[in-house]
Amino acid sequence: MPLTPLDIHNKEFTKGFRGYDEDEVNEFLDQVIKDYEMVIREKKELELKVKELTEKLNHFTNIEETLNKSILVAQEAAEDVKRNAQKEAKLIIKEAEKNADRIINEALAKSHKIAMEIEEMKKQSKVFRTRFQMLIEAQLDLLKNDDWDHLMEYNVEPILGEEAEEPKV
Repeated sequence: MPLTPLDIHNKEFTKGFRGYDEDEVNEFLDQVIKDYEMVIREKKELELKVKELTEKLNHFTNIEETLNKSILVAQEAAEDVKRNAQKEAKLIIKEAEKNADRIINEALAKSHKIAMEIEEMKKQSKVFRTRFQMLIEAQLDLLKNDDWDHLMEYNVEPILGEEAEEPKV
């Protein structure tokens, strides 16, 4: 067990025949007590300071560990966001390609339908033209017919009061 300043102060030496000068020894002991008290006080202060600095070091170490964990979590979250964004982009592209294919197929189907309708209309217009031509030719044949000339030969004289005669053929 280490000496305390009180132990030094209370220490009494046995007196011998030709011993040390008592005042000089007491003066030296007083100086040792003061220095020893000062060393003990400094030791306590340094221990407190070491304790305080150790606590701060532990605190900052905890903060560092927390920050490192936070950085890792943030990096993982960023990677997750990046992966999700890439997945979503792929889905959007796939959906857009699907829609584009659908639109193209619909357009091709409509153009095919329109082409078929055009061909049908060409056929119908050809039939109509042929029929119309036949009708006009039939009408022209009627106009060229001699029956028209016979009609011009009829003489109809109005007779008053008498019934009209039937025409002579």
